[in-house]
Amino acid sequence: MNKKSSLLLSATLAASGLAALPSHAWEVKKAPIETQWASKVNPQKPLPDYPRPQLTRSQWLNLNGIWEYQSGSEGDATPVGKKLGSEICVPYPVESALSGVMEHHDRVWYRRNFTVPSSWKNKQLMLNFGAVDYESEVFINGKSVGVHKGGYVPFSYDVTPYLKGTGPQELIVRVFDPTEAGGQPRGKQVTKPGGIMYTPTTGIWQTVWIEPVAKSAVTSLRIIPDIDKNVVRITVNANNTTDKSRVTLKVKDINTVVKTVTAAPNAEIEIPIENPKLWTPNNPSLYSVDITLGEGKTTNDRVSSYFGMRKTSVGMSGGFPKLLLNNKFVFQMGPLDQGFWPEGLYTAPTDEALKYDIEMTKKFGFNMTRKHIKIEPARWYYWADKLGLMVWQDMPSPNSYIGNPPPIDKPAFEQEVNDVIKTLWNAPSIVQWVIFNEQQARHDTEHLVSVAKQLDPYRPVNRDSGGGNDADDREGKVGDIDDVHSYPPPAAPGPSPDQAIVCGEYGGIGYIIPGHTLRSQDNWGYTTVKSAKELEELYGEFAGILKRLHDEKGLSAAVYTEITDVEIESNGLMTYDRVIKCDPAQIALANSFKYPIPQFKEIVATSEKESQTWKYTFTQPTGAWTSIGFDDSAWQTGPGGFGTANTPGIGKLGTVWDGSDIWMRRTFNPGNLTPAELQKLVIRDYHDEDIEVYINGVLAYKQDGYVSGYESKPLTPEGLTAIVPGGINTMAVHCKQTRGGQYIDVGISLRQPPKAP
Repeated sequence: MNKKSSLLLSATLAASGLAALPSHAWEVKKAPIETQWASKVNPQKPLPDYPRPQLTRSQWLNLNGIWEYQSGSEGDATPVGKKLGSEICVPYPVESALSGVMEHHDRVWYRRNFTVPSSWKNKQLMLNFGAVDYESEVFINGKSVGVHKGGYVPFSYDVTPYLKGTGPQELIVRVFDPTEAGGQPRGKQVTKPGGIMYTPTTGIWQTVWIEPVAKSAVTSLRIIPDIDKNVVRITVNANNTTDKSRVTLKVKDINTVVKTVTAAPNAEIEIPIENPKLWTPNNPSLYSVDITLGEGKTTNDRVSSYFGMRKTSVGMSGGFPKLLLNNKFVFQMGPLDQGFWPEGLYTAPTDEALKYDIEMTKKFGFNMTRKHIKIEPARWYYWADKLGLMVWQDMPSPNSYIGNPPPIDKPAFEQEVNDVIKTLWNAPSIVQWVIFNEQQARHDTEHLVSVAKQLDPYRPVNRDSGGGNDADDREGKVGDIDDVHSYPPPAAPGPSPDQAIVCGEYGGIGYIIPGHTLRSQDNWGYTTVKSAKELEELYGEFAGILKRLHDEKGLSAAVYTEITDVEIESNGLMTYDRVIKCDPAQIALANSFKYPIPQFKEIVATSEKESQTWKYTFTQPTGAWTSIGFDDSAWQTGPGGFGTANTPGIGKLGTVWDGSDIWMRRTFNPGNLTPAELQKLVIRDYHDEDIEVYINGVLAYKQDGYVSGYESKPLTPEGLTAIVPGGINTMAVHCKQTRGGQYIDVGISLRQPPKAP
């Protein structure tokens, strides 16, 4: 920052009541990569939009901007009247580049002054925080206003009793965030990020603002649309009301008044909506509602909100229990959305950036997104509501994939379930609550699903995305949805008589664009491609699998990993800095189960639908067991596939294999393939775990790890060359198992061009 800019910023801050700049003046830090919006952040007025779209007031004062800041220690005295040693740009997390700090501290202090506008005289002053991670204590003029715990939900204080006369008022915030050292909900945050875990967010990370209200004011709304009865039920919660208090609700469709109703506050009001325009992703119709609270001719408060007429449920369709929208089945296709930014971490640099991710999700042809173990600012849900994107909302996990985690803070997690649902339950875009992810800190499942259902009986509840059933089968069937994760190809859970079945994660196609990664090395994906075209083709292949799972097993929905890269993960359809990796139109066509879904012609059959015969042994063979002339007469003969029945997504189980290794052989004639067709042959296989495939003694395919469904992968150039068209060939397979379920099945298919729409 140059001297002229520093003086200008000092004058601006002084005018707003902030103390003079400390000696260490604020300046933005440089992230390794940045989105296009990083340079558009105005540190004097970051995130200037009204932060609570479903309960808005016309008068308010945004307190975002440059605050004093310093790290702290346990037992610190509150720095009342003392200038702190550094500065931070609120509301960007301490660890982020945009904060100007870009360091991690588990205890921090914030300080600034503010001046109450003279026009707000005789009003109550509400101080609002969008979110602070994790524990915060707020002081006004040296007095503690309150302590809040929970890093993902908003909270407010009436600070009127703590104000002193006119002029500057001192605001101090103390923050403690133990990250993985505590058992509190924290999602993907760790102090040593790597793999699927990321840089933590400490402190204020959403907008801070003040607003004046009357002594009797609206505190919250509960909005319940009912499309079956063509009504909306609204409860206007207000404080300090009397028997004479009344609320008037004016419901509008754009600028046309639909209905005006006057009733008592703090009670449910049923409002007819004739011929309602239903909210859908293709037509996200929203109704606005203006609310006044008063007594007789006196108006105490005015707020505005909105709602969508829509219903989300599980019901029968095509002979299967399925996810329904407005009583109709709509296949829900969405990406995993983790909500991280290279320059802002949990906090998007601008509202335009927040909107962009949703716009691109729609442009890729998705109608849904899974907000992955993170809660977003209210404006993100506003854009999802307005633009038409269904949302699966995860609860942030109490602890994650680290060694020796601390005990789960069960009361904190249950409180979070309550707070998140009550904070977001009016958002029409949210169509499902997800309690746990992959058994991560899973506990008291039946109880917590019941808590969610009692709070909100109007949305399906997913007990555990990708977690599988407990040993107690009763608890495994808790909730409305059975959800499996499968990488890289998608899979479906077993059939259920009353739960919708979904694939809550799949894909993870890694594709790196040089210069657009957080680090030049360590980047990874669940599978990798070398070009945008390969990404589109493999994505299309996975879409073909989803279509088959829908047609044959009644799959209701799927979640692709993921919309953007995150730190060292390269699984995104966009890079971490939001560069688009491939043609969104091609992904959108695949998402509609159209072109570019490739077609496959079976050359060597697998045991997906009908068992195929193999020679096999569980004892390590001696000699050239992969070659054509090897004598396998002493091996056993049996039907495929080979494995155990409890392994998800398998084909036919012809022979039980529950040991560590299996060796298999079979002969095949691929027919008279042309040279061009030969180059399009792919291995079709299910392997759990490590697999090696040899053709005529030549290594044709090798892959470590496991999959949860069948996939089609290229053969090695040497393997393709070894195939004899029109003649007898030998396929030899070795599979190694170390833990969990197991299954092996292999065939060969001819990849054919997609059929154009």
